[in-house]
Amino acid sequence: MGGDLFKDDAFFRSLVALGSDLTHEDLEKLCLRGPEKRLRLAQFLQPLLASVSLGYLRRVLQRGIMPDAVLGHSLGEITSLAASGVVTAEEAVTIAAKRGEFMDEAAARCNGCMIAVLFTPLDKVNEILASMNRPADIVLANDNAPNQIVVSGDCAATEEFSHLLRAQGIGRTKSILVSGPWHSPFMASARDKFKEWVASVPFKAPRVPILLNSSGAFEEDPAVIKDLITQQLVKPVYWRACMETLRNRNADVFLEIGPQRILSGLVRVNGFPKTTTVYNINNLTGLDRAAGELAHGS
Repeated sequence: MGGDLFKDDAFFRSLVALGSDLTHEDLEKLCLRGPEKRLRLAQFLQPLLASVSLGYLRRVLQRGIMPDAVLGHSLGEITSLAASGVVTAEEAVTIAAKRGEFMDEAAARCNGCMIAVLFTPLDKVNEILASMNRPADIVLANDNAPNQIVVSGDCAATEEFSHLLRAQGIGRTKSILVSGPWHSPFMASARDKFKEWVASVPFKAPRVPILLNSSGAFEEDPAVIKDLITQQLVKPVYWRACMETLRNRNADVFLEIGPQRILSGLVRVNGFPKTTTVYNINNLTGLDRAAGELAHGS
């Protein structure tokens, strides 16, 4: 993750150094050597992911690729704040570090899990959740796409959900490797601490339109944006709604900036036509390809 940026990107390395100072951990060493179990802790992973994404974003902007709109999934929403000009890159890394710290503290007080629910419509997921009637223990966490849902909560409750789904002979579930039950009521203490902490962080009006997870809509008011990223800790990510908003605006080129290619796949399954172009910027080779093709296309 970010291996090519570590070699000679001073801006990126300064962000990682900031994250290291904030977390009292050598994040470069943890990122490149592990151990993976420690890397997966939100307090370390979140500032690292923010740094990697912002490192590649800076390279994208330097190549003359300017976004018409930005959005991010869950933690990615924090980096999208910097991409839209609501906060600086350094502020985004700091926000990510504090967010991760508060989330890990909350996760340590529960036995939480997250599971992906595949090939099952949202109404059926909601039907099973309603039949369980345990809203304090298990909730919808992500509505990512048709037939691609995530639920979050107590591990015993997620196991019960999986059992009920299998009993009906529909879909399947898959455990997600995370360190806590994100976007669930178990994160209430993290939300409260984050709300108090982020109150002093200055948010500006976005220079680039930003689409928010909790509303599925573009937001311009800095106070509303701050509230939505705070409430997102305990509320679902409505990614499918975000994709619908962009589809209605005829978005036809996407750049997924950061590790992996998960969001690129979510573009396809959310109904965008085959003519939609999706680039993965998770290394400098991918950046060169995108910049070259976009320059040629213009």
